[in-house]
Amino acid sequence: MNRSTLPPFLNLWVILGALGLAGCLLVFTLIRVGWTSPRLSQDVGFVPAHLTMIPAPTHTPPVQATGTFDPNMTPTLPAGQISISGYVQITGTDGEGLRLRAAPGLAGDDLFLGFDEEVFQVREGPQQVDGYTWWYLVAPYDESRAGWAAADFLTVVPSP
Repeated sequence: MNRSTLPPFLNLWVILGALGLAGCLLVFTLIRVGWTSPRLSQDVGFVPAHLTMIPAPTHTPPVQATGTFDPNMTPTLPAGQISISGYVQITGTDGEGLRLRAAPGLAGDDLFLGFDEEVFQVREGPQQVDGYTWWYLVAPYDESRAGWAAADFLTVVPSP
């Protein structure tokens, strides 16, 4: 290309100046984007979504369960009767509480005081001592709260 064939406003200095300006703008843009873009932390991960399936209503009639006799099943005690592995609640102390003892009987050392409405699980018993029926109780929330209690102040409750 000959210099003499270029138009007068398009000379060598204009072309070099335009290329230099474009290069400066390109470098400025790369620096600006590279330094100001937010950095992603390495601990960013995906959280699994929890999906709740709600079954659609059907026209199938509900099935009624029928009881069957199982000869291997142990007989259940009548409702309201204290039994081992059952749960009892302290009642009838008029707010004074019930002493749980280290051994069955009134001579047993007091371990702690159980309050009205407190629930225990029956682990051992019954034992007849000093005219009372005694059961060994353990608090379901604290194994260290355990001792013998008189049945006169216990009421059977359903399993919590």
